[in-house]
Amino acid sequence: MTILMHSRIGRRGAGRLACRAESHLGFSHLCRACVIFQPKSGVNRSILRAKSRTYLHRASRACISISVKLSTLLDGFPFSSESASAASSIHEFTLNSIDGQPVPLAQFQGKVALIVNVASRCGFTPQYAGLEALYNKYRDRGFVVLGFPANNFLWQEPGSNQAIQEFCSTRYHVTFPMFAKVSVKGSDKTPLYRFLTDKQANPSTGGEIRWNFTKFLADRDGKVIARFGSKMAPESPEVIAAIEAALV
Repeated sequence: MTILMHSRIGRRGAGRLACRAESHLGFSHLCRACVIFQPKSGVNRSILRAKSRTYLHRASRACISISVKLSTLLDGFPFSSESASAASSIHEFTLNSIDGQPVPLAQFQGKVALIVNVASRCGFTPQYAGLEALYNKYRDRGFVVLGFPANNFLWQEPGSNQAIQEFCSTRYHVTFPMFAKVSVKGSDKTPLYRFLTDKQANPSTGGEIRWNFTKFLADRDGKVIARFGSKMAPESPEVIAAIEAALV
């Protein structure tokens, strides 16, 4: 995948661009010239990464733009993933629990799952109470809530996994499965969320996560069947209706 990146920040922003290039690889505004850097196969990837940073730095000083072949330069960063794009259900992913143990989501096969990116310092954090209420109400019918702490939005989940676990259990008495912190947006997006937000895999529910407490509902086969935004409370009629329909 080749992405054209533009910069127009001048000399003062050179250092800032280098950092931003490495972490976000996204710029705005069309500039005077364009440099294409698409390395040949077989070249050492560490050298390519170093060269890419050098070219980006020079580009910022010259006020030009660069087109970088991301899949070659940044191997290991999940801009595209065969495992995520080829997946057909959430059951094909394994993530660590909040206490560090691998959890194959296949163990939830046969259950309806509500997948939520959570945060401890968000205006929507009180939704933990509603999520726990849903879990307690429907768990005996084959329903589960899966909580994924993420620090992507205004750093509203800055704590360690241990701190998050303690907060959830003491403040909201959470008993549904909680997972280790993940990224749900950006270049380091975890494979599960690459699948959830992939519009090709999930045309009706895909799209980038906009904020904490976005909710995806998956049926007993792990297929994503509904999505609810942050403002949609867990106990809202729309969410309850979707859960009950999936449990039938």
